[in-house]
Amino acid sequence: MLRNTKRIVLVVLFALVLSACSQSQENKAVVLATTTSTENSGLLEYLLPKFQADTGLEVKVIAVGTGKALRMAQDGDVDLLMVHAKLAEESFVTAGYGVERVELMYNDFVFVGPKSDPAGLSKLTDINDTLHALAETPAQFLSRGDDSGTHKKELGLWKTAGIKPGGEYYRELGQGMGKTLQIANELQAYTLIDRGTWLSYMGKVDLDILFEGSPPLNNQYSMIIVNPDRYPDRNQAGAERLVEWLTSEQGQALIGDFRVQGQLLFKPNSLFLSE
Repeated sequence: MLRNTKRIVLVVLFALVLSACSQSQENKAVVLATTTSTENSGLLEYLLPKFQADTGLEVKVIAVGTGKALRMAQDGDVDLLMVHAKLAEESFVTAGYGVERVELMYNDFVFVGPKSDPAGLSKLTDINDTLHALAETPAQFLSRGDDSGTHKKELGLWKTAGIKPGGEYYRELGQGMGKTLQIANELQAYTLIDRGTWLSYMGKVDLDILFEGSPPLNNQYSMIIVNPDRYPDRNQAGAERLVEWLTSEQGQALIGDFRVQGQLLFKPNSLFLSE
């Protein structure tokens, strides 16, 4: 009888410890690795205080290129990803590093450059013609060159157009989106940029959008929770709450309400699926 009582007490104590550990983990700050383009847009500065007010959970943001964010998650250094490179994301999940890829919001990429437009991009309607014009014109094109989602998109566009970028016209910077745009402005060069970051900076630079609207320029952002089976010490519960909040009706409406200079930066997936 005494032995059974001790056994019951031990089981209860063990359950209490597990519960306490789970609550402690959920109350830890959520570590989110995301892109510099998302950070530069001001969206997270707008959203995350509202999330913390609703849930009491703090979110620590690490803004890097998508490639680096994926590597950090693969090393178990973060709880959650918000990135925009579909093929790399799917490979990450397939390899067992992430639980599920959840589409959150989208915008598009645009080519910006000097208002004089020496490559004549503003007169073109085909994305491949645009890439050939950039390759055949002495005007400089600046690549982020940082393995970010934007860099991956750019390289994919060159590949589809059958062009291997290089030479005097092409320069890789190894910089984030905001810095790349600033350098493009100083040099009056062309670059590829996500629309969200462009809208945040466009009043501060002497550049224009010169090519836009082509389907290959679509830019989907997704969230991935790191696999708790692989990384049991990560804050899975907190990460799940953030994903649930951002994909909820409230979170999606807030994303849809976020504007800069009166323009929508990101379209929430759940509210624009009919487009």
